[in-house]
Amino acid sequence: MKRILRSFLKLRPGAMANLPPPAPMRRTYVVGDIHGMDKALARLLVRIGQDRGSAPADLVFVGDYADRGPGSAAVLKQLFALCEGGGGNVICLRGNHEQMMLDFLDRPEEKGALWLVNGGQETLQSFGITRDARMGVSNPLDSLSQALRAALPAGMEDWLRALPLLWQSGNLAVVHAAADPRRPVDRQKPEALLWGHPRFPAEPRGDGIWVAHGHRVVERPIAENGHIAVDTGAWRGGPLTAARIDPDGRVDFLQE
Repeated sequence: MKRILRSFLKLRPGAMANLPPPAPMRRTYVVGDIHGMDKALARLLVRIGQDRGSAPADLVFVGDYADRGPGSAAVLKQLFALCEGGGGNVICLRGNHEQMMLDFLDRPEEKGALWLVNGGQETLQSFGITRDARMGVSNPLDSLSQALRAALPAGMEDWLRALPLLWQSGNLAVVHAAADPRRPVDRQKPEALLWGHPRFPAEPRGDGIWVAHGHRVVERPIAENGHIAVDTGAWRGGPLTAARIDPDGRVDFLQE
């Protein structure tokens, strides 16, 4: 795919005339849902490195690294390595697809069908796991779960289980799906952060916090009225997007 840089400054307060601009403590890159698009991720990381140069910055991934796209294993391995060597400047959040994969590992018979129809089959294939006659006929989902656990690199399952649900710097909060606008960001319920909330993003917050998020596919990335949306549907033909958010309130979008 041809590399693209699209810059936007779409901070339109509208009814929120007193809303300050987003102001993380330092430059922050927020990367949208990857969903197994490993080649797009590799290109975007190069672009971010070129854009960042030697300046200090935080790199935050909003979750949904696996499922649907063909390179889920490659994406997970790359992000795992980045977090291990990032010195605390690389933050990977948990998305609902990571949660579904962990639920499959823990309760395959109860949770396996949901995960498999939502991209889990592609993730298994990316790890070289296919269902065949040699797998447990009486309990195939349990057999697949055991095969996935065995295929994960050492330490990856523990890493997935430890992924945080929220990251904050200054008045910028980053989550996977949403934040309840009527609750403080440090008192959010996990289901809202992972799966969304009916009042988000239509209802404004009253605390000056900007929420950057993925989960909801948008045709173009958005930065307005207190939220920044960065899931542009990479797995279904859209670009992979990163928002660059500077302490002075400027928001630009890099895409690959």
